[in-house]
Amino acid sequence: MGILNRISTLIKANINDLISRSEDPEKILNQLILDMKEQLIQAKKQVAVAIADEKRIKKQYEKEAEKSREWEKKAMMAVRAGRDELAKEALTRKSEHDQLAEEFKVQWEAQKTAADNLRSSLRQLNKKIEEAQRKKNLLIARKKRAEAQKTIQNTMSGMNDTSAFDAFERMEGRIDQMEAEAEASAELAQGLAGDDLASEFEQLEADHGGDEALAALKAKMGMVEEKEETQFEFDEEELGVEEEEEQTVSAPRGTWDSDD
Repeated sequence: MGILNRISTLIKANINDLISRSEDPEKILNQLILDMKEQLIQAKKQVAVAIADEKRIKKQYEKEAEKSREWEKKAMMAVRAGRDELAKEALTRKSEHDQLAEEFKVQWEAQKTAADNLRSSLRQLNKKIEEAQRKKNLLIARKKRAEAQKTIQNTMSGMNDTSAFDAFERMEGRIDQMEAEAEASAELAQGLAGDDLASEFEQLEADHGGDEALAALKAKMGMVEEKEETQFEFDEEELGVEEEEEQTVSAPRGTWDSDD
């Protein structure tokens, strides 16, 4: 007997666990709302039946009361005609309808109270269903927000694994190596093409530009030094003196002949 109980408990536990894992809150909430709406429809039908009974009993009460009044009129008519025995019979019939009218009145009042209570319960049920609908929408929004947050957390947890970033770093190193090799190949090709002279002039211009920048900085700081003449400037002055002498020597001979 103990084994059977354990097996039954195990089966129930596994089934409950399977149901719990397969439950989707959004689907369950939607189904609950559908069930509530179905219950509301059934409740409306019951309230409609109760109201119809209340109206039917009221009509019967009013009908019996009307007949009682009619027999009372007939009794009065018999009294005026001097027929007391006929008037008594009319009053007996009136009493029967009064008794029926009183019974229907009691039933109508009880049914009216029940119908009013059902109306109130129906309004409360409808209000609860509307509140459940609003709460369902909020719960579904919370569920989706939790799912999104869980997805983000799982993604972030996966990114904590440094293997992907290590791969990025390796690829970056390989690309740096490829760029360096490409630059080396370009420099080698430029050297083989006989562009060394152009490179030397470019270096010379770069050095000269640095000297000018330094001189400008010293001038700004008030540390101006006498500019030393370069060999290039000396050459220009010497070249100017030589040109002057040549012009003097090569004066027009016609001038001297005219003096003679």
